[in-house]
Amino acid sequence: MTEKLTTDEIKDLLYQFKGWVQEGEYLRQSYRFPGFSNAIDFVNRVAEAAEQMNHHPEILIQFNKVSITLTSHDVKGITRRDFKMAEAVDRLANLS
Repeated sequence: MTEKLTTDEIKDLLYQFKGWVQEGEYLRQSYRFPGFSNAIDFVNRVAEAAEQMNHHPEILIQFNKVSITLTSHDVKGITRRDFKMAEAVDRLANLS
């Protein structure tokens, strides 16, 4: 089972993740793309990574803006799995 991170552990890890913020038991980040189709391409890549990692984010699409929300529902909080997914999402955003 994955363990829920402490507030201090989360703060320490967030320094490595530009743009990601903690909001309660969630990590959030938003990305902007040149257009809608670019945003959808990004979301499709995130969906593939989420399936491979078996860790599925909440995704909100607003034309060219995509917001990603991560949490580990099994422990009702943030875990290292969320940061691993955040790393993958950032990498995919840089491909756009």
